Amino acid sequence: MVTSSSLHLGEELVNNSLHYPLRQIKHIILGIGIAAIICCIPLKIWEKIGPWIFIGGIALLIIVLIPGGGVKVNGSVRWISIAGLRLQVSEVVKFASVVYIASYVTRHQEAVLNSTYGLVKPLLLFSLACFFLLLEPDFGSAVVILVIAMGVMYLSGARLWQFIVLISIITVLGILLVYFSPYRWARITGFINPWADAQNTGFQLVHALISFGRGEIFGVGLGRGIQKLFYLPEAHTDFLFSVLAEELGLMGVLVVISLFILLLGHAFSLAVKAEQLGEKFAAFIAYGVGIWFGFQAFINMGVNMGMLPTKGLTLPLMSYGGGSMITMCAAMALLFRVHSEITVKQKQTPKGNAQWINI
Repeated sequence: MVTSSSLHLGEELVNNSLHYPLRQIKHIILGIGIAAIICCIPLKIWEKIGPWIFIGGIALLIIVLIPGGGVKVNGSVRWISIAGLRLQVSEVVKFASVVYIASYVTRHQEAVLNSTYGLVKPLLLFSLACFFLLLEPDFGSAVVILVIAMGVMYLSGARLWQFIVLISIITVLGILLVYFSPYRWARITGFINPWADAQNTGFQLVHALISFGRGEIFGVGLGRGIQKLFYLPEAHTDFLFSVLAEELGLMGVLVVISLFILLLGHAFSLAVKAEQLGEKFAAFIAYGVGIWFGFQAFINMGVNMGMLPTKGLTLPLMSYGGGSMITMCAAMALLFRVHSEITVKQKQTPKGNAQWINI
């Protein structure tokens, strides 16, 4: 899909239609290499260094905001350039968020269960990260890391009433941020009625909806889409799902949604199995990765289908982007490591001491 959605763009920008597909292959190869290293690191080490990884992520957020430290694209400063590779810092922070919150609830589960301060304490660090993300600005990534943190804490056993209060506060703050930010408010008004200003605020959503309409049941055929030809902005990144809908139709859309549901189901099933074997950190890592992938895919698909206001979030494991692909490979490697350690623990545990769930 990256190839289909970017051939014309590569030809126009660098006179090479395969520019983006070839770069994406390099991203995947690099991501698999990093994933192979991560697979070899025991979860005990990840649990110990979790807080430091998150602090490192916050440091990167600060660096990207320093003049000359970040790369500005489309009015946002979200990237740093490392050895020619443009890395979106928020993707690294999402990975760090999963490791840190899993480490925190494992080490402080009693405080999370019985103390409001134990619940609020990690959210102070997450609020700091969100503050820097909003300065970039990157509202979508800020929402994702908050959902990861709160989701893992809730699954660790935190009390429901505390979450109702926290969610209410965060919702009010989010509404205020949207209302007092002109460009965010324009996105909301464009989302409510994109056809009222189809050439400006509603432009992306209008052409995304046209893509879905043209796709019908089986699509117009791979590579034969029209909306990607400079009508639909960011067709190879944020709106890749719309290109897929036009070219592969409803059937293609349902296949991709089913694959994400399957991935989410496996992640949560693995987490349940880890909990039953007493491996709390492994369980919370699996929960965190599942929440991250599932929520971000839901947001991206919802935006593409006109169900949610436009946000700049990629479709996990599919959209073009070096930082996104490498980080997603790293996250998958954590799941593989969880599976590996749980399999070893399962063989060492008598069947009478644990309930058994097939994955």
